[in-house]
Amino acid sequence: MSVFGKLFGGGGKGKGPSPQEAIQKLRETEEMLTKKQEFLEKKIEQELQIAKKNGTKNKRAALQALKRKKRYEKQLDQIDGTLSTIEFQREALENANTNTEVLKNMGFAAKAIKSAHENLDIDKVDDLMQDITEQHEIAQEISDIISKPVGYGEEFDEDELLAELDELEQEQLDKNLLDIGGPETVPLPNVPSTSLPSRPAKKEEDKDDMEDLQRWAMEAL
Repeated sequence: MSVFGKLFGGGGKGKGPSPQEAIQKLRETEEMLTKKQEFLEKKIEQELQIAKKNGTKNKRAALQALKRKKRYEKQLDQIDGTLSTIEFQREALENANTNTEVLKNMGFAAKAIKSAHENLDIDKVDDLMQDITEQHEIAQEISDIISKPVGYGEEFDEDELLAELDELEQEQLDKNLLDIGGPETVPLPNVPSTSLPSRPAKKEEDKDDMEDLQRWAMEAL
């Protein structure tokens, strides 16, 4: 019988423990050893204090305390190694258990897929998909026909209509340009309502000038 078999109580011919049972046992062992660690750490601290206290007073008692401290430290090291081994074993079992569950569920899903495909024939599926594609194309053609505008059976050339529209737009543009450059667009000033002041005739002005010149000549003589 193996060491783990003895630990978990399994017989050589009997059925071994399940992964869940083994994981639980390992966790209980880890808990027990952890408590043992705490106990030894306290004992080590106690023996250290005894050695310090009797270092100068009772050398023999101090040495005995240090010896006990060394034994406790050795046990603590052994427990540390054992815990590392148990932790490694537990993680391996947990991973194995997880993988087992994953594979079990994958197998269950594979069986479900197989069961779903039992009544399906690949040839029938292919024929069905071809029928669906054909019906879709027919439905699209019908939609295209229905969506075409109906104008009493008349059909017009779209290019000719576009050309005519361009001509109309050019004609309107030319008209707008003529309206902008024409004389009628420039507003003329309003005719003043008041009459302009009268200006004396040129002859009368010349006559007055001659009279002034003659008067000036007479005064000079």
